Amino acid sequence: MKQPPLHIYFGLGSNLGAKEENIEAAYKKIEERIGTIFSKSAFYVTEPQGFFSEHLFVNSVCEVVSYINVNTIFAITKEIEKEIGRAKKSQNGIYSDRIIDIDLLMADNAIINTPELTIPHPKLHLRRFVLEPLAEIAPDLIHPVFNKTVHELLHELIKEKSLR
Repeated sequence: MKQPPLHIYFGLGSNLGAKEENIEAAYKKIEERIGTIFSKSAFYVTEPQGFFSEHLFVNSVCEVVSYINVNTIFAITKEIEKEIGRAKKSQNGIYSDRIIDIDLLMADNAIINTPELTIPHPKLHLRRFVLEPLAEIAPDLIHPVFNKTVHELLHELIKEKSLR
């Protein structure tokens, strides 16, 4: 029996090489292997967060409709990252430059917390470089843990940063 469609939100980023082309290559592979891209944001140029680099990031977010289970989707994104040239994932909060990064941000209203996968992404509400493009394509999407829209989370983050 085929599972019902799942709306998956991915955050993509690149700060090495042909950044936009890296993201477009990831989009192509996502569409070939995971599902139909329903919408995608513009490209956003952002400063690296959590580490120093002279290379700016290009970030984008997309919504994909898929009939594959979340754990399989997560495994496929790791394969796509390797195929495009990502050698290793950031670990223990230590970040570095990367050709491509694909983060699974949300999957409908699912809440998953396993050693391998946490959905919604645990830092989603703290990252303007994700919230801004996500608000572009899905401002009314409700974060299932905080029970707030993406638009509300973005405005709270902006307000918090301006008070510092």
